[in-house]
Amino acid sequence: MRKKIDDGGFETPYRLRKQVVEPVFGQIKQARGFRQFLLRGLEKVRAEWAMICTAHNLLKLFTLAKAA
Repeated sequence: MRKKIDDGGFETPYRLRKQVVEPVFGQIKQARGFRQFLLRGLEKVRAEWAMICTAHNLLKLFTLAKAA
């Protein structure tokens, strides 16, 4: 795997994964403990996901403001 990453340069799919939104999903799952939706129905799930994303972004802003 290390050879694949090193040989591919900066435009390999493995390196580009860090630039996409995948790390955010990992942070939400790991740090926030979000594993499944609690509500049913597409409209309710969208609302729940919006709240989770809002909370994640607010916590990131709070952490950055506290560090500055």
